[in-house]
This record gives sequence, C-alpha cells and structure tokens, in this order.
Amino acid sequence: MSLDLEKLEVTHNEAEHRFETWIDGTLSKLDYIQDGKNFVITHVGVFPELRRQGIAGKIVQVGLEYAKERSLRVVPMCSYAAAYIRRHPEYAELTRQQAHE
Repeated sequence: MSLDLEKLEVTHNEAEHRFETWIDGTLSKLDYIQDGKNFVITHVGVFPELRRQGIAGKIVQVGLEYAKERSLRVVPMCSYAAAYIRRHPEYAELTRQQAHE
C-alpha cells in the first residue's frame, strides 16, 4: 500500500487525548497528556504492517504544530517523538520553553 502523506488526515481526538488517523480501519496515534502548558507525548503507535511509510512522523508533526500554536512546552517521553525532534531541529525550541503553569 502506498500512502500520500499530504492527503493523510490526522485528527485531534481531545476526548481521548490523542492525535489519530485511521487507515483501512486501523488506528495510528499519538497519545499525550496536557498539564497546564506542558504537552507530554507519551506514545506514538502505528500498526506494524503500516510502519516505515512516514505515518508516525506525520502524526508527530501535527501534534508538534498543535503545541507550537498554543505555546506549549513539549516533553517527549516517547522515544520516537524524541528522535523525531532531534531529526527536525525546527521543533527543538518547543522542548526548551518554560512552562508557566
């Protein structure tokens, strides 16, 4: 299966505290905890058969843009999210912001 990441729709499911996309009935997601101005990424998960297509990166990018728009400090507890931020230094500043709450 070949995916067009530009057309991949990632939605914010606030009730479940996650960013998610559904592909052929299969959930891929970024779970988070938002505590005041802290946006803690706890887990990024993609179904094994869908891995290595950029889905996790797309979901993390959407989550980081959400945090950036709201001036949240990102705490990447998930190793994938931490590695994504290292590979995309434009998001590194989000991890250094001071939490005000």
